[in-house]
Amino acid sequence: MNNFKITKPIRLIETFSGVGTQAMALRDLGVNFEYWATSDWDVNAVASYKAIHHGDDNTDYSVGKTKEELIEILNKLCISTDGKKPMTKKQISRKSENWLRKTYNNFKASHNLGSITEINAENLKIENKKEYTYILTYSFPCTDLSLAGRRKGMDKNSGTASSLLWEIERILKECKNLNCLPDILVMENVTQVHGKKNIDNWNTWLNILEELGYKSYYQDLNSKDYGVAQNRNRTFCVSLLSDLPYVFPEPILLKKRLKDYLEEKVNEKYYINSEKADKLINDLQDRGVLPLKKQGVDLTTRNPNVRDVSNTIKTLQRGITNFSQDEIGVVEKSNRGGINRPLY
Repeated sequence: MNNFKITKPIRLIETFSGVGTQAMALRDLGVNFEYWATSDWDVNAVASYKAIHHGDDNTDYSVGKTKEELIEILNKLCISTDGKKPMTKKQISRKSENWLRKTYNNFKASHNLGSITEINAENLKIENKKEYTYILTYSFPCTDLSLAGRRKGMDKNSGTASSLLWEIERILKECKNLNCLPDILVMENVTQVHGKKNIDNWNTWLNILEELGYKSYYQDLNSKDYGVAQNRNRTFCVSLLSDLPYVFPEPILLKKRLKDYLEEKVNEKYYINSEKADKLINDLQDRGVLPLKKQGVDLTTRNPNVRDVSNTIKTLQRGITNFSQDEIGVVEKSNRGGINRPLY
């Protein structure tokens, strides 16, 4: 059989949209797509999304709306300023009218429907499927799956950030009832999503997708195998409303190294000056691996190694640690006294 291919213009629906990295991918590939809908409650992420993808949209969508009306609208969107908890109506009402209008405009320009918990199938306006291919992305929070988090899991009704996956189940079942399921679903997450602790939930999720009519394919892909000098292993899942097979891209030869990304001039504030930094540098010197020029290294006091490919950059930056292959830094010759020092 031929592999699945998209032949129609795409209408992209990004849930958990953040700054729109999935839209960036389609944009950079030159794909014929339309920003159809997004969902994110974090007002800072939405502001970034607007600046990145709709920077030339200077429309004041708030014209004609009173401050009280804006407060009501933003409250219904279930917005957040810290990405951890929703703002109360009282907190929103304390914001300046300028903040309210700017925030509202960011949501409107980004086609943002607010928190995933407030969205239903009708909001997505999936129509004219004969003319368009609808892709829904749902890269839900990895906060409770990642090794850098507390690994509370993604059990349904557990209240964890990662359990927001099941809001996608609710929305898709609503779409099924309205005969308007997206044609393609795409997810990216940490590999722990199908690890031992979460495998039962993961299999349940795949079974739900199958019951809805999707054929799913998932695979762990590492960025170092696709042209980026970073060891970042992630799980990708593609689900199709089609019997045609999908094949993940084959790895490509890595031609870049960490040094290709380094800046020539770095602000002094990024240099680490500490006892652990001295220990790391001394160890590199004793083993004769300290470079004459800038070089990536493990930020560890236990057997640090030179790195041409970056270690995974973690959510919680711990600085110099005792763990092997933990974090990543750069060592270079300093112009001040010829001292070598690490920096982020």
